[in-house]
Amino acid sequence: MSASSQRAAKLLSAALGSGGLRPLAQGPLWPSGVADDHSPVEFSVAFAENEPSIVRMIVESLGSHPHRGSNLAEAIGVLDVLNREFDLDPGQLDLVRDLFLPPDPQGLFTFWYSLIIRPGAAPAIKVYLNPEVRGRARATGLVREALTRLGLGKVYPTVAGHALRRDQLDRFSFFALDLVDQQRARVKTYVSHDGAAIPDIARAAAAAPGVDAELLSDVCELACGGTGPFTGRPLMSSYTFLSGDTGRPSGYSLYIPIRDYVRDDLEACERVHAIMARYGLDPAPFDRALASIARRPLAEGVGLIAHVSLRLGKPRPGITVYLSSEAYGVTPPRSNARADLEGAVRT
Repeated sequence: MSASSQRAAKLLSAALGSGGLRPLAQGPLWPSGVADDHSPVEFSVAFAENEPSIVRMIVESLGSHPHRGSNLAEAIGVLDVLNREFDLDPGQLDLVRDLFLPPDPQGLFTFWYSLIIRPGAAPAIKVYLNPEVRGRARATGLVREALTRLGLGKVYPTVAGHALRRDQLDRFSFFALDLVDQQRARVKTYVSHDGAAIPDIARAAAAAPGVDAELLSDVCELACGGTGPFTGRPLMSSYTFLSGDTGRPSGYSLYIPIRDYVRDDLEACERVHAIMARYGLDPAPFDRALASIARRPLAEGVGLIAHVSLRLGKPRPGITVYLSSEAYGVTPPRSNARADLEGAVRT
């Protein structure tokens, strides 16, 4: 993807906003939730059988004096810049803008970008919005209204019936939109599952057609080292809706915060290899991606390999691995993995 590297770097620079000019040595001014060390960017690589890899960057735009309001204003300004450069279509976002972008946002974030770099193609851009931006108690109603406005109101009962079964433990955590025309745009909802076990995840995944329950279970167990309940950072379900979806989502993804269920990144790397072998993917592209960003021995920290996701159904099944830049710091490895991973032991 070397032909795309300069354009991708320019895109990342624009998305970071004016706060991205702050020297790393000065440390973070804003506790960004994108990465554990508060870096406002996280990289990921999506792998699929017989297809080229895709590089993605999740970015939080930062104001020169960052706070919720200035960061949101910076992100909206970035949107104008990117729209002029890439001829985006914000039509879907405009339909729900008043829901997710209030004047007094709450929660850990308001507006993140996903920048998607494909070989030989123009970058694609997606936005992440916060269902809890008006408070956690209003998140479910907000997502339901957003789906209705986007013509997807009929899918809500399916998602709720499968993924929101445990009161206070299952909750909407992200809402995402592609900035392309409505016929091609994906809408995605994300549900966090606190303290879930594999049966809870399997029930959530069954909302989408064609989910391989055995593969889902195996990947979950390989990543977390057991069948649960998983008491570290929660596993997360994601539902993908495409134009024409009525009663069910087209696709399902499971996001696993692997860093919470391993001793160090060497163990995380071994588990990613096992997951890719189970899926039938060559691990060499992952190894190259990891080598490009790692600046320390893998056994000397945990969190460089942050998440693993399993994508099932449409539009592009496969595995995605999320890699932290560790721009501001490295989390030490866990000295007692057995105690730390108590919630993931085999039952």
